[in-house]
Amino acid sequence: MYKHVALLVRKDGMSHEEFVDYWQENHTPIAREIEGVVRYQQVLPTEPDHAEFDGLAELYFEDLEALHDALGSEGSRDYDPEKGKAKEAREDVDNFLAIEERPRFIGEEIVQKDEIDGDSVERSSTSNRTKSGDTDGLYKHSAFLVRQDGMSHEEFVDYWQENHTPIAREIEGVVKYNTVLPTDPENAEFDGVAELYFEDLEKLYDALGSEGSRDYDPEKGKAKEAREDVDNFLAIDERPRFIGRERLVKAAE
Repeated sequence: MYKHVALLVRKDGMSHEEFVDYWQENHTPIAREIEGVVRYQQVLPTEPDHAEFDGLAELYFEDLEALHDALGSEGSRDYDPEKGKAKEAREDVDNFLAIEERPRFIGEEIVQKDEIDGDSVERSSTSNRTKSGDTDGLYKHSAFLVRQDGMSHEEFVDYWQENHTPIAREIEGVVKYNTVLPTDPENAEFDGVAELYFEDLEKLYDALGSEGSRDYDPEKGKAKEAREDVDNFLAIDERPRFIGRERLVKAAE
């Protein structure tokens, strides 16, 4: 399944609370009806005062062409759909978003681990795609990954998938772990997205730190091992991250 992730930044002069109110009450009813959208989820920050963004909007499509038609291609933060709810939604974002400050990412999601409700499923092949598991209400750490200087995107993906993922999916408290690979790496703003889900916010903070820093220093277990390993392939200071609670707006039928 293909996924469009928008990292939302509110307009100047608008409080976070005003932003959320407009997003939820005015924009969401439009966005959920965008042509081709089969699943729509939002992530609200657990600590808005320390978060790098005001929220994440994640729209899923079965077909990449439908995604591009509705939301543009990889090369621009802006886009200009010509018809339907996509056009209406694009016009509405000017009412509450700072478009030029809003990174976005288009990719294909791979479920690497799923133990929600104790149902354990592990996947390491790109032939196994997203399942519509119930992540509503879970706490989620999204890391927007940037590779180290001197490393190609292909080298980055190989290390991430083969070396780092087996560690990260065993971090204490993680009940679901997704990796998202860009559909157009040359034009993508990031080399990938790592999504780790927790049922307990304290476990998330213990493993991956709180909102106030892109870096963190866990003291034990797989979290410590994973933190040490990221120095082998990530540019930490260039890697935005977001901690929030997921809200399901539209479920896949």
